[in-house]
Amino acid sequence: MSEQNTIDSIHHVLVVGSGAMGTQIGALFALAGYDVTTSDLETNALNRSRDEVRRRIERLAEKGIRSRNEVDAALARMAYTTDSMEAARNVDFVLEAAVERLEIKRQLFADLDKAAPEHAILATNSSAIPSSLLMDATGRPDRVCNMHFFNPALVMQCVEVVRNPLTSDKTVETTAELARRIGKQPVRLNKEVPGFVANRLLGALRDEALRLEEAGVASFEDIDVAARTALGHPMGPFELMDLVGIDVSYLIRMAEHGQTGDPGDLPHPSIEKLYAQGRYGRKTGRGWYEYAG
Repeated sequence: MSEQNTIDSIHHVLVVGSGAMGTQIGALFALAGYDVTTSDLETNALNRSRDEVRRRIERLAEKGIRSRNEVDAALARMAYTTDSMEAARNVDFVLEAAVERLEIKRQLFADLDKAAPEHAILATNSSAIPSSLLMDATGRPDRVCNMHFFNPALVMQCVEVVRNPLTSDKTVETTAELARRIGKQPVRLNKEVPGFVANRLLGALRDEALRLEEAGVASFEDIDVAARTALGHPMGPFELMDLVGIDVSYLIRMAEHGQTGDPGDLPHPSIEKLYAQGRYGRKTGRGWYEYAG
């Protein structure tokens, strides 16, 4: 086993993927004082990510949550590139936030393993694909884990740190402490389980909400009202599905079914229908709800 990263040796972070999660995760690391490179295959996606980060971080200064100097310093620490492998050559920690497709992630981890320094930890933000399905694509299974953030990552405090059977204690400790240093509360999972902890709890609520709506017990709007006003949730399960993305929910369930083979893990027919129609939620302007603009 080679020398491993410690929390104080982490200075430069690579975030692979500039979607909604990658964009916000990159901003979190920069605000905490880390040099951050965000990579994506598409230049247009990187430009959108850069604009979104600036807008969100500038808002922190406008609200007085962060000083002007802190905001300017964070923005100065951020870089963007379409060459993930070149960027990986001088980083200490990699957080992959690409599409939830196993074959894509395996190839990414194989390539990152060759490009990144030997000490670097390779983490995935996936909530559906455990790192045990990625570790053997690398030569460093002891430095591979899940570091799962929640959307919106700038706001949500929980980060799940999930070990695979070969993840070292040092990797878990370093990743959990990194979560703390960017202002999050780590939740350690001692073993992999589909959906991890939080999404299994949310999934139970979502599945019951879908059953109630399908049976005509109540409309999805009223079910959301019940979740907000009776349970104290900030948004209802259908609103949350639209925020996270119907496509994300669909792909996560498909990934879980791929792991378990259980027909009960397949996407609900209502989700499958919305996915087929391209109604992905807020990102497309229409999911369960319709969104102006």
